[in-house]
Amino acid sequence: MLNYKYTNNLIQETSPYLLQHAHNPVNWYAWNDETLQKAQSENKLLIISIGYSSCHWCHVMEEESFENEDVAKAMNDNYICIKVDREERPDIDHIYMSALQMITGRGGWPLNVVALPDGKPVWAASYVPRRRWIDVLVQISEMYYVETEKILEYAEKINQGLQENDTIIKETLSYVFTKDFLTEILLNLERHFDLQFGGYKNAPKFPLPSNIEFLLKFAVNNNIELLEYIDLSLEKMAFGGIYDQVEGGFSRYSTDLKWHIPHFEKMLYDNAQLVSLYSRAYSYFGKQLYKDVVEETLNFVHNDLTGESGNFFSALDADSVNEQGIKEEGAYYVWTKEELSELLEEDFALFSEYFNINEFGRWEDEKYVLIRTETDEDFSEKHNLSIEEIKNKVRIWKNVMANAKSAKNLKAAKSSKRKRKKRNRPELDDKSLCSWNALMLTGYLDAYKASGEREYLDAALKSAQFIEEVFLKSDGSLFHNYAKGKTTINGFLEDYAAVIQAFISLYQVVFDEKWLELSRKLTGYVLKHFFSNETGMFYFTSDVDTGLITRITETYDGVISSGNSIMARNLFYLGNYFGDTVYRDISEQMIKNMLPNLKTSGSSYSNWLALYADFCSDFFEISVTGPEAFDFATEINKFYIPNSIIAASDKESDLPLMKNRFIEGETNIYVCIDGACQLPVKTVKEAIQLMNFKTVQE
Repeated sequence: MLNYKYTNNLIQETSPYLLQHAHNPVNWYAWNDETLQKAQSENKLLIISIGYSSCHWCHVMEEESFENEDVAKAMNDNYICIKVDREERPDIDHIYMSALQMITGRGGWPLNVVALPDGKPVWAASYVPRRRWIDVLVQISEMYYVETEKILEYAEKINQGLQENDTIIKETLSYVFTKDFLTEILLNLERHFDLQFGGYKNAPKFPLPSNIEFLLKFAVNNNIELLEYIDLSLEKMAFGGIYDQVEGGFSRYSTDLKWHIPHFEKMLYDNAQLVSLYSRAYSYFGKQLYKDVVEETLNFVHNDLTGESGNFFSALDADSVNEQGIKEEGAYYVWTKEELSELLEEDFALFSEYFNINEFGRWEDEKYVLIRTETDEDFSEKHNLSIEEIKNKVRIWKNVMANAKSAKNLKAAKSSKRKRKKRNRPELDDKSLCSWNALMLTGYLDAYKASGEREYLDAALKSAQFIEEVFLKSDGSLFHNYAKGKTTINGFLEDYAAVIQAFISLYQVVFDEKWLELSRKLTGYVLKHFFSNETGMFYFTSDVDTGLITRITETYDGVISSGNSIMARNLFYLGNYFGDTVYRDISEQMIKNMLPNLKTSGSSYSNWLALYADFCSDFFEISVTGPEAFDFATEINKFYIPNSIIAASDKESDLPLMKNRFIEGETNIYVCIDGACQLPVKTVKEAIQLMNFKTVQE
C-alpha cells in the first residue's frame, strides 16, 4: 500500500479526475453545500479549478502547480480550493466557462476561477504557468481585503453579464417555415467548407457530427455538390490520424487541417455520435469504408470502454507512460520507422505507402501518426492487387501492431529475440455518465439498423437495461453519474434529453411500446422540473437543485448537441407518435425562439437546423401492421430516411399512430404526412417509392 505525504477531502469522491488530485498538497474540497458554507463562514475567496481526467493541460498544471508545496501554501492560506470534474458537473462548468469567455474572450481547460465566497467570479483563466499563478493569487487575495468594494463591484458586473448572456426572448409572432431559410444558411456555411480535407477551414479541427448530420439531411435528394463535400469530410476523417488506424475509434480533435495529429484522448461521446453518423452515411452511400469505421469503432468501445453490466466508461487519457517512465502525449499511438520496419519486415515498404510513413505522415522527433490518402480501390489498382488482397494485408498489419502494443515481445507473434517494454495503455476514466451512455445506446441502435448485426442490438438492449436499472429513479427522475457502485448527482437536462432520444430510437428498432411510454414519462418530469414558461425553453438544471449563482439555458450545439435542441426534437417526435399537439407546440415555440441564432451562426446550432428541416419539409409517419410488420419495418430501417418516424405492431395497438390500422392476416405499410395517409401498400419497395426517396446505392 502506498504511503502518501498528503491526502485531502477528494479521497471521499468517486470521480477518477477528483481522485487524481486527492494526494495533492492543495487542500482540495469537492463542490457541495458544506464547502460553500465554509467559504462564507470564513469569508474566504474560492478557487474553483475545473478539468477532466483525459485533459492533457490539466495534468500539466497539476504537475507544475498543484503538486508544488509553495503553490499549495499560497492557495491553502487564503482560499477555499474546490476541484470540479466538468463531466460530473457540467452545470458548474457551463457557468464558469461563460465567465472565462466573458473575461478573456477565450475558453479551454483547465478552467481556473477565483470567486467570491458566494460563488460570483472575479477572475478566470485556463492553463496558468506556476509563477504567474502564484502572483495572481497573491494579488487578488490582497485586493479582496484592501479594496473589497472594488472586487465586489466587479464581481457583480460579471454576474450581471452572465444573467444577460443567458437571456432567451420568447418569440410571439407567427412564423412560416421555408426551405429558402435553410438554403440561405447553407450558402453562409459553404464559405467555410474545406474542399480539400473536408470539415471547416480552421484548426484545430473537431469532427462535428450534428453539423454533418444536418448537411446530409438537407442534401438528400437535393444537392449533389453538398453530398460530395459530406462524403469527402467523412472519408478524410476516417483516413486521418484522428481515427485510430490500428484499434479503431476517434480522438477528440485534430490539431491540423488534414485531420492528422490528434489531441489523443478518446471520448465516449465523440465515438458514440460518430458511430451514429457513419452508420447513417453507410445506409445512404453504401461505402464499405463507412461500415468498417463503425465496426472498428464499436470494437474499440467494446474492448476499452464497456463495463460488465453493459455500461460505458467515459474516456481514455491523451497521455500514457513511455519507455522512459515519463507521461507523454500520444505515446501509446505513435510509431518510429525502426519499430515498423522490425514489425512488418518485407511488408514495410507497402505499409509505408499505405499509411504514409513519409513526410506527409511524420509528426515530430521522427515519430509517425498513421494517415491514409487513398481508397483501397485506388491503392489496389496501383499495385495490381485485388481489393481482398489489400484488405487481408491491412488486417494482418493492424493485428501485428495491436499485438505489439500489448505484448512484451516487439514482434508479437513473430518470435523475435529483441525485447522492449510493454507499452502502457492510457488511463481509463471509468465513471459512467447517463447522457453519454444514452448517446452510445443510440450509436449501437443506428449501427444495428444499418448493418443488421445482432450483436449491436444485444449491446443496445443491455445498455438500455443498465440505464433503466441504475440511472432511473423510482420517482421518474434520473441520476447523472455512476462510479465505484454509486450514483450521487441528480440528472441534468442533457441526461433526460439523451435518454428520451435513445428510448425513442430503441422503440423504432424493437417496437416495444414500453420504451415510448418511458420516454413520455421522462418528458413529463422534464416539463415539470426544467421548463420555463417565461422563455418556452428548458433550464439545464432542475428546480430541485440549488446552490448555483444562476440557472443557465443551454442552446448551443457544440460537439454534443444542446439539451434544448435534443429535447425540442424529442417533443416533435413524441407529438407525432402520440398525436399530442402540446408537445408539437412547445417544440415549434422553441425553434422560433432560436431563429435569430440560426440566421447569424448556423454552424453552432446545427441540431436546431435539423429540426427546422422537419418543420419545413414533408415529415413521414410510417406505420406497419400485420404478421410481417417487424420484418418489413427492419427492412425500412436500413434506408436513410431522416425526415420520418416509424411504428410497427403485429397486433392491434392503442398507439395513436397505429390505431384502427390492423387487419387480421394482412401486412400493410401506411405512409402519412401530418395524419393524412395514402392508401396502404404491401411491400417495402412501394413504401419507399411513396416517399420519393432515393439513395446513392440505388
